[in-house]
Amino acid sequence: MTIALLTNPTAGKGRGAHARDTALARLRAAGRDVTSMEGRDADEALDLARQAVADGVEALVAVGGDGMVHLAVQAVAGTGVPLGIVPCGTGNDVARYFDLPRKDPAAAADRVLAGEQRVIDLARSGTKYFVTVLAAGFDAIVNERANRMTWPRGQMRYNIATLAELRTFEPLPYTLDLDGETVSLDAMLVAVGNGPSFGGGLRITEGALLDDGLLDVVIIKPMSKPALIKTYPKLFKGTHVTHPQYQHHRVRSVTVAAPGIVSYADGERFGALPLTVECAPGALTVLT
Repeated sequence: MTIALLTNPTAGKGRGAHARDTALARLRAAGRDVTSMEGRDADEALDLARQAVADGVEALVAVGGDGMVHLAVQAVAGTGVPLGIVPCGTGNDVARYFDLPRKDPAAAADRVLAGEQRVIDLARSGTKYFVTVLAAGFDAIVNERANRMTWPRGQMRYNIATLAELRTFEPLPYTLDLDGETVSLDAMLVAVGNGPSFGGGLRITEGALLDDGLLDVVIIKPMSKPALIKTYPKLFKGTHVTHPQYQHHRVRSVTVAAPGIVSYADGERFGALPLTVECAPGALTVLT
């Protein structure tokens, strides 16, 4: 089995390089032919991944967080080439989906060696794909602010960005097309889920299945800021679904429009609204 290992060495506050070395040793000790790749930036990393797929690699393994998985998915989506994951990022939501070891790169490499495969859907907008959730509201604005901040690092940066944005945030006017049905309303956020969680286990699209051929669209309608703060911890358990301001739709395709919003997917800057997202059934094979 020929394997291409694609690494973000700075993932998880620098844990990426250690995870790569550990996984590389494990895979080669098992007799696999492994090429280790690392781009100087995201564009080069994607070029390397696409070239590896074009050259006939039998598996592409992403070493990093959800951002590196997101990048690797762009190279393997629709090709049948399986994706392996050695998680070492901050959120690791994709690894959570498959119950992969998140703190033991050797054990994660063993999952790759085991070779068990699962075929799942992806969400697609144009030629771009995502695995987890598209954030298109308050959560996206928080991401924008956090990415402009240089301090602190990790989850605390997002907590501070959340508090800062809460002071001035007002509900946004959305127009949605849900499988041909047009809905206009004000909301705090709209999230489009291929899977159930993002942001390190925030189960915003609770109940989303990876292989049902559908997207899960969650709308959080206007609520007071104290109510939003009170509801936030419920996202980690998915118990926010009983809130009266929560709406959930299952669709094959959705168009999301709101002024001035840049959406995020898999934790990465994805694109300015309006965006149309559709389900791409069975587009990804994962080594689980």
